[in-house]
Amino acid sequence: MNKGLFSFFFIIIALIVGALYYTNTVQSPFLSLLNGIRSHYHNSIAFAAGQVERHFFQAAHIATLEEKLKIYEDNHLVITALSFELNNIFLENHSQMQVKPEIELVRTLSYQAFGDFNRVWLEVEDYNASRIYGLVYNNLVAGIVISENQRPLALLNSDVKSSYSVYVGKNNAPGIVHGNNSNHLVVKFIPAWFLVQEGDRVVTSGLDEIFFQGLNVGKVISVTKSQGYQTAIVEPFYKANTPNYFHMIKKVK
Repeated sequence: MNKGLFSFFFIIIALIVGALYYTNTVQSPFLSLLNGIRSHYHNSIAFAAGQVERHFFQAAHIATLEEKLKIYEDNHLVITALSFELNNIFLENHSQMQVKPEIELVRTLSYQAFGDFNRVWLEVEDYNASRIYGLVYNNLVAGIVISENQRPLALLNSDVKSSYSVYVGKNNAPGIVHGNNSNHLVVKFIPAWFLVQEGDRVVTSGLDEIFFQGLNVGKVISVTKSQGYQTAIVEPFYKANTPNYFHMIKKVK
């Protein structure tokens, strides 16, 4: 290669390198290409890391659920045994009473209407449309189940038509709780001679045969009196967004 041709190529290379380092117009497409490759690389790494993390998280989550299921199964066996023993006691004492509660895990399908988060359709096997059922989530009262066009419709606590009997406070003051489309519940028709005060716990009474007695509903935040009765405003314990599953009490006794 002669010196002239070598000099020519050297000048061309020098111009290209200089342009790449000092000219924004020439730099821009190269930098864009490099940034695109870099972004794709980081996204790929992040995706792979997310997949690995999700895999191990799901494995840990499944292990936790299996452990909880084992506890629930053990508790179910204990409750079944106690129920059997109690029924034997009733039988030995010539009582017609029996304890055979039935609880079913039910799945939510959809909201009844767009924008109304207090009413959801449920998927229930062997549904009896003639009854009202209690709805529980994580051992907290979530609402009731009614029939709408022969289909099970869940009315969550905040719904104005969600109503059931409760006890308030240590003295088990009776009352009827219902929603008011807000963050609080209202317990009405509490007899005036019962002492009801802020902080009292509200639980189901079981007298309406919708729930068992003693399930947690909420706590009293204020009390008013009028015409021989008291009305309590209650902060509910159940505050979760609509979950995928509930437990429905199909039979109390």
